Amino acid sequence: MLLHFLSSSSASSPLCPRFLLHTNPPVLRFLAMSAAASSSSSRPVRGAAVPVPSLGADEAGAVADEAFQRYTSPSLRRGGAGVAVVWFRNDLRVLDNEALVRAWAASEAVLAVFCVDPRFFEGSTHYFGFPKTGALRAQFLIECLGDLKQNLRKKGLDLLVRHGKPEEILPSIAKAVSAHTVYAHKETCSEELLVERLVRKGLEQVQITQGGAPGQKKPLNPRLQLIWEATLYHIDDLLFTVNNLPDVYTQFRKAVESKSSVRSCSKLPPSLGPPPSSGLDEIGGWGTIPTLESLGLSVTKSEKGMHFIGGESAALGRVHEYFWKKDQLKVYKETRNGMLGPDYSTKFSPWLASGSLSPRYICEEVKRYEKQRVANDSTYWVLFELIWRDYFRFLSAKYGNSIFHLGGPRKVVSKWSQDQALFESWREGRTGYPLIDANMRELSATGFMSNRGRQIVCSFLVRDMGIDWRIGAEWFETCLLDYDPASNYGNWTYGAGVGNDPREDRYFSIPKQAKTYDPEGEYVAYWLPELRSLAKERRNFPGASYIRQIVPLKFDGGNQKKDQQFNRQRRPNNMYRRQVK
Repeated sequence: MLLHFLSSSSASSPLCPRFLLHTNPPVLRFLAMSAAASSSSSRPVRGAAVPVPSLGADEAGAVADEAFQRYTSPSLRRGGAGVAVVWFRNDLRVLDNEALVRAWAASEAVLAVFCVDPRFFEGSTHYFGFPKTGALRAQFLIECLGDLKQNLRKKGLDLLVRHGKPEEILPSIAKAVSAHTVYAHKETCSEELLVERLVRKGLEQVQITQGGAPGQKKPLNPRLQLIWEATLYHIDDLLFTVNNLPDVYTQFRKAVESKSSVRSCSKLPPSLGPPPSSGLDEIGGWGTIPTLESLGLSVTKSEKGMHFIGGESAALGRVHEYFWKKDQLKVYKETRNGMLGPDYSTKFSPWLASGSLSPRYICEEVKRYEKQRVANDSTYWVLFELIWRDYFRFLSAKYGNSIFHLGGPRKVVSKWSQDQALFESWREGRTGYPLIDANMRELSATGFMSNRGRQIVCSFLVRDMGIDWRIGAEWFETCLLDYDPASNYGNWTYGAGVGNDPREDRYFSIPKQAKTYDPEGEYVAYWLPELRSLAKERRNFPGASYIRQIVPLKFDGGNQKKDQQFNRQRRPNNMYRRQVK
C-alpha cells in the first residue's frame, strides 16, 4: 500500500502564506544532538517544571570558572595594534571562541558587540508568517546575553548591545573606535549570509586613520574577518570541498572519522581586555540587554516539563552535571530515545544552537570522561550525534536555499495540503492521538521536544495529514529553543521525503512508536492529565475516552511487516516517504 497525500485543491480550508500569525507561540527543535530519545523509563518528571541544568547559579558559575581556568594559557602573547571589534552572532560564549581570541591577538583593545536585529527578533517566517523568534527562545537568548556580558567582564571586557541592523550599527561603531577589523562567526544560510554581505559593504564605506606620522596616515577600510567555528570538524579539514560533500550521512561520517581530526579548543589569555578607551560616548555607551517586554513579547512560565536556563555558564554546568555529577554519559545510547525527564539525553542542543556551548568542548569532555571513567558505545554516540549536526551545517552550505523550498534539494514535485483546521489541530495538540498531542503540548510549554517525538510528529503531519512540510518547519522555527536553520530544515526535508538522501524513507507508526517508547503511557499522561486515570496500557489507546481522531492513520501501525513493506516500496514521483533524523 502506498501513502497518499491530500492535494491543496482537496483541502476544505487552504492555509495561505502569512495567515497563521499566533501570539506568544512556543519553541521547538530538530537536532540530532538535542534530545535523542528510548523508553520513558528514565526518571519521569512530576510536579513543577525542572530546571536544566539543575545546578544552582553559584554552582554553575563555579563550574564555568573552573573550565575557563583549564583553558587559560598565560603563555599566549598579544602582538597586534589598534582596536578590533568582535561581532557576536550565534556564538554567545567566551570559551573556545576563536573569533574572540584572534581579535585579542591582533589588537591592543577589543570591543565586543551584539546587535538585536529586528529582522530576527521581530520579523516573520518566510512563507507562512509565524513570529520568527517565539517568546520562549527570545527569553533564552536574553539569558544567554546576560551571561555572556558577565563572563566577558570576568575577562576584562564588556558587551556593547545595540538595537538595530548590524549593517547599520557595525560601520558606525568601527568608525567611532577606529577599528581595523570586525571579527565574527561565519554562517551558511541565506538570511545570515545576506547580513554578512551588507556588513562588509557598510564597512567599505568607512575610512579610519591608522599608523604613520602625522600627515602621512593612510585612511583604511575596516575589514570583516569571518571565522568558521560552528562545527565539530572544521570546514578546512574536510577531505572534499563542500560542493562535493557526500549526500549520504554514513559516507560523510566515515570519511571525517577516518581522515580528519577535531581541532583542540582555543586557549584563552588570562585577560581579554582592555576595551577601547575612547569612542564609546560617541555611540551612546554600552547599551542594555533587551527584555521580553521591549521586544513586544510575553511568556507564561510553564509549571510542567523542563525549563532551560540560557547562557554559557548554564551550558558548561549541564555538561558537568550530565557527564560528571550524574554520570549519565555511560548509558546515553540506551536512554537517548526517551521522552520524559531531563536526563534521558544530554539536552545540549539549545546551547549549541545559540553558540553558548562549543561542540569541540563537548568532544574534549567526552575524551576526558573516556580516560577517567569509561569508553563505550554511549560515549561514542554523543560524538556520532555531533557529526550529524556538522553534516546538516555543511549540507546547508552545499544546497543553499533549496533546503527551504517545497521540493527540497532534489526538487521533488508533488502537491500538499495547506488545510488550516488540520494544521491547527496538530499545532495545538488536538489531533486525537495522545502521543502526537503530548509532544506538541510539550513544545508549546517548554520550547523543547525529544528527538523521537520530533520524528513522530513530523511523520504524522506530512504522511497521515498530508500537510505542506514547510508549515511544520516554520512552526518549529518559531518555537524551538534549539532552532538553527541548517538542522531544522535539513531534518524537515528528510522527514518530508525531499531531502538530498532519498534512501532512508520511513513511515512512523504511531501505535508502534507508543508501544515501544511510552509503553506505560507515562509520557502522554504527564502532558494529558485526563488520561492518567486510565489503565496504563490504554493511555495511548484511549478510544472514546479521549477526543475524536482528526484523521485516520495511513496504516494501523500495529504490524511491523507493513511498515517494512512500505519502506521498501518504490517511490512514485508524487509520493513522499522519509525518516526524520
